[in-house]
Amino acid sequence: MPIHYARKPTGSQRSADGNRHLGVLLCFVAGAINAGGFLAVRQYTSHLTGIVSAMADGLALGAYKLVLPGLGALLSFVAGAACSAIMVNYARRRKMHGEYALPLLLEAVLLLGFGVLGARLAGVAGLFVPLTVMMLCFIMGLQNALITKVSKAEIRTTHITGIVTDIGIEVGKMLYWNGAPQPGRHEVRANHERLRLLVALVSAFFAGGVTGALGFQAIGYSATVPLALLLVALAIVPAMDDLMARASAK
Repeated sequence: MPIHYARKPTGSQRSADGNRHLGVLLCFVAGAINAGGFLAVRQYTSHLTGIVSAMADGLALGAYKLVLPGLGALLSFVAGAACSAIMVNYARRRKMHGEYALPLLLEAVLLLGFGVLGARLAGVAGLFVPLTVMMLCFIMGLQNALITKVSKAEIRTTHITGIVTDIGIEVGKMLYWNGAPQPGRHEVRANHERLRLLVALVSAFFAGGVTGALGFQAIGYSATVPLALLLVALAIVPAMDDLMARASAK
């Protein structure tokens, strides 16, 4: 990866291309974590719709043992998003080069730990599944908050319901017949550039899901290690720029 490009995805100097590339790559990572995590713990962790619905069902049916794990997952997602916001704002106030690098480095560390220790911890009955779900939800909150701040809420990566909805909106615009032009009447036009981005995000999530599932089947928990290395590659150059700047300032 060329050094000048490596600064684009997570550096403080933002561009539309940098945001798009980061969004697509993080969608791939989220899809892989979501699919691989499901094979590990039989639960999807990239979005909270099903988790919150399961909590509501548990309360309504008296299955209270389902509520606490869901609450833990919900709070973990929130904690991940809050942690990401704290790290980004910390870097922003100090005018760091890697303004968006710290959350990705933390995510990489968590994935590396999961990949290295997952097989050993899987034998801990009653503890591994809830802790794993909470950790993966924390990672998803961390990542989703990061891309939200980077793109000013234009891109999401950990769930695709909103993305598919936006695709439908743009397709509806494409299919809309404006009729004969008339003065003062607004014409409906699709945003083809945004549509291409949305399709790329969905495709990356799907490709990541396939890769994560195949990887987990082939090598188990170690399948998260390449994902962690990808995140490190995205974040390491701006982070090193900050370390060098701090060293030269002493």
